[in-house]
Amino acid sequence: MNEADAIDLVRNAIWAIIVGSAPAVIPAMLVGVSIALVQALTQVQEVTLTFIPKILAILVMIIIAAPFIGSEIYALTALVYGRIENGF
Repeated sequence: MNEADAIDLVRNAIWAIIVGSAPAVIPAMLVGVSIALVQALTQVQEVTLTFIPKILAILVMIIIAAPFIGSEIYALTALVYGRIENGF
């Protein structure tokens, strides 16, 4: 294994992490921004108000996107094992 192979594996792993975590991060970000906007408009500054909607949004999105996340992890695993099998 040379440096190019290692960099390619790390690049693929980082991309799999970004793509696999996006279904959870994006809804949390959208819910957080929308609740922050409502808090700013109504001047209700309760810190714990954002937790339950964020947790529910993340849970629902992970349930919906679980096959996609699993396929991304499987693709990365197959790539790594294929390279190990073929000797890089």
